[in-house]
Amino acid sequence: MVERVAMASGVDVAQPSSEATRTLVTLDEIRAAALRIRNVARRTPLLDVGTLGLKCENFQPSGAFKIRGACNMLSQLPPDARTAGVITYSSGNHGLAVALVAQALGITAVIVMPETAARVKVEAVRRFGAELIMAGTTSAHRKARAEDEAARRGLTIVPPFDHRWIIAGAGTVGLEILEQSPHVTAIFVPMGGGGQIAGVSAAVKGMRTGVRIIGVEPVGAARMSASLAEQRPVTLEQSSSVADGLLTLRPGDLTFAHVQAFVDQVVTVEDRAMIAAVKWLFHEARLVAEPSGAAAVAAALAAKDAGVVAVVSGGNVDPAAYATYIA
Repeated sequence: MVERVAMASGVDVAQPSSEATRTLVTLDEIRAAALRIRNVARRTPLLDVGTLGLKCENFQPSGAFKIRGACNMLSQLPPDARTAGVITYSSGNHGLAVALVAQALGITAVIVMPETAARVKVEAVRRFGAELIMAGTTSAHRKARAEDEAARRGLTIVPPFDHRWIIAGAGTVGLEILEQSPHVTAIFVPMGGGGQIAGVSAAVKGMRTGVRIIGVEPVGAARMSASLAEQRPVTLEQSSSVADGLLTLRPGDLTFAHVQAFVDQVVTVEDRAMIAAVKWLFHEARLVAEPSGAAAVAAALAAKDAGVVAVVSGGNVDPAAYATYIA
C-alpha cells in the first residue's frame, strides 16, 4: 500500500509502505561512511554562483562522486575478498572510482565498460592499474559479463548503485551540503541508477525533512520517471542521451525504494539543456563538468529558485567534445 504525494510539477512520488522503509539506508550508516572514506574521498567545496549553490563533486580524485560509494564498500570487504579481488561494471565513473580505490587499498580490480565508453574514462581506468574488459553497449551487457567473470574467477562484485554500502557512501554528499549550506531549501541531484539520490535523500531527510529533493534525469533515459508511473522498477527498451553516465536502463530495487520514500519530485532535462549547463558552468563558475554532471544544474537553472543547491556530480569529459560544448 502506498500514499501519494501531490507535486506542483514533474512526476508524483508514491511513498512505500512501512515494510519497505525498514530496508532503507539509515542516517547512522551514512555518518559511519563519512568517517570511513575521509582519507580517500575529498570533502568537496560548495560554491555560490549568483543564487545557485554548486556542490563540486567534479573535484574528487576520480573526477566524480562515485569514489564515495566505492571507498565505503571496498573498505568493508573481508580480507579474503580483498585478496581475491573485485570486479565492477560501469559506463565510466564508477569503474574509474573502483580502480582508484582498489589501487589505494592494494586490491586487484577488473572493470567492465561498454565499447562506447568515453576515451577519457577508459584511459583513467588503465592509469589506475585495473584490468579493463570492454563488453557491449548497454548496462545489461556489462552486468552480465561482470557476473560471468566474477563466478569464474572468484571476484567480489562492487555494484554501481544498488547496494546499501554504495548508497551510504554517496549519502555523505548530503551530509556535507547541509553543513555547508544550512539555509538550503532544495537540492537537485542527477539520477542514473539512483545510488546518489538514494543516499543524498536519505541523509537530508534524516536531518532536515523540510528540504526538498529533486531528482533529474535525461529525457532520453527517463527510467525513474517510468518506474514511478508504474510504482515499480521498470526496464527501458533503450536509452539515448549526451549524458553517458545517466544511461542505465533500470533503476535499482533499493534505490527505487529510496526515491519513493524520500524524493519530492523527479524532472527530466533535454540534451541541449545539459550542454547549455556545461557551458554555463565554464563561463560563470570556471568549473569543468561532463553533461551527466551538469544535469542537476540544468534543472536548477530552469527552476530559477533561491536557496537551491545543485550537485555537479562529475567532470570526466572528453576534451574534444568539451570544446564543442563551451564554444
